[in-house]
Amino acid sequence: MRNSFAYSLPVKIVFGVGVAEQLKDIATSCGFKRGVLIADKLFAENGMADKIMKDCPSLVALYSDITPNPMLSEVTAAAELLRQTEADYAVALGGGSSMDLAKFACSLVFADSTATDYFYKRKVFGAKHLPLVVLPTTAGTGSEVTSVSVCNDDQTGIKSPLPCDNFYPYLAVVDPLLTLSVPPFVTATTGIDAMSHALEAFWSVNHQPVCDMYAEKSLELIFSHLEKAYLCGEDIEARSAMSLGALYAGLAFALPKTAAVHACSYPLSIRYHLNHGEACAFTLDMFLRENASVDGRLHTLAQKLGFRGVGAMADKIKDFKEKFGFKTTLKALGCEDVAALAAECQSHPLFQNNPKKFTAKSLAEVFCYYG
Repeated sequence: MRNSFAYSLPVKIVFGVGVAEQLKDIATSCGFKRGVLIADKLFAENGMADKIMKDCPSLVALYSDITPNPMLSEVTAAAELLRQTEADYAVALGGGSSMDLAKFACSLVFADSTATDYFYKRKVFGAKHLPLVVLPTTAGTGSEVTSVSVCNDDQTGIKSPLPCDNFYPYLAVVDPLLTLSVPPFVTATTGIDAMSHALEAFWSVNHQPVCDMYAEKSLELIFSHLEKAYLCGEDIEARSAMSLGALYAGLAFALPKTAAVHACSYPLSIRYHLNHGEACAFTLDMFLRENASVDGRLHTLAQKLGFRGVGAMADKIKDFKEKFGFKTTLKALGCEDVAALAAECQSHPLFQNNPKKFTAKSLAEVFCYYG
């Protein structure tokens, strides 16, 4: 355990069944006058966005032109709408895509350059940004409490996380009722994403005691309730536990950041078109086994969570992957050049947070060994 550490997280959190109904009162208490709702297309189509805007009259416009991996062009369009409406706040409704887009747009609205310049770090945002209220509808991304926006460059296809202190939401309103309509596959992929956040926060070389505590509690909730939420989507107890587990996972990795699993997820998503959670799942049990060889705390963690050891814990993750219908082998991916995949994964900056070090060659060998 580290002898010294620092922990700070500026996001206010309101958690509970039905708390989304308080959005009007929350906006009023914060002094917000004019806002834009940034919502996934699904909610524009199924009426939920209209209901939220009707219940919260200070929301005067809707932006919903969001792809599953938000594009810089969409960030730019949302920022322009914020300018046109003279908004003094924004609300993001949805999963990681809507929250990531809204985070970026709330700073871009005051910027003096293009989204591309900030995405590639040619420019750095000033401190001025619009306050963002987020209503997550999935239990997984943790984006409601992190300072990272993950977007795609329309022109190059590059997908990359952009960290900025501006991107911390002003307020996270976490209502498990909003997750009830999430279909089983999305429940599974977002749940495994949250599990990845918690495990990587725990084994990150930047880990610290407060984040370790959140990670452990997150994993306890997710291992106990993910399958039930997947099989019985209307089970509010399971949904509440998953929402809380995902929130704890976000609090766990917000400071230490993720490591090799997420480093590999970006090439896996881009090359083989995997959903982000499925891309994380692909290497999660592998890196759990590998990292346990250099981080003895993982053996203690596995036992605290009720497993005989790390092997049994990794087997449970593999079992989840098979039950959820995820791709689990290089053959299933259609991967014909393991060396190129490994080199791309190993070169990602997040890989430096991993406790066990790999060369591109040794990572390729591990990929082949596990499948």
